[in-house]
Amino acid sequence: MHELSVCQALIEQLITIVAENQARSVHHIKVCNGPLSGVDSHFLKQAFTVARLGTVAEHAELSIDREPIQVRCSVCGQEGGATANSLVCPHCGDWRTEVLSGDALLLVSVELS
Repeated sequence: MHELSVCQALIEQLITIVAENQARSVHHIKVCNGPLSGVDSHFLKQAFTVARLGTVAEHAELSIDREPIQVRCSVCGQEGGATANSLVCPHCGDWRTEVLSGDALLLVSVELS
């Protein structure tokens, strides 16, 4: 389960953010997770409950928003939604697309106390 190492890296970011803002702890964390990120949201939540123990985020709540997959077609130039198993252009059906979103795990916000 690589989600634990992802959470450990997140905790390191939070430690830096807390120090930079002269805060005591983290109250809430919001991340955005795309279906192509390779990170399972369910396992991320579970791993976070372990990774946060004894850290500045020990009592923090983790919220996870889903980021939709968006692609741009190299043939017709249109942009639109796609699915993880079918990254084809929703307009012309061509397979030559560029992923614009849905492939990242992003730290969106942190509430400090």
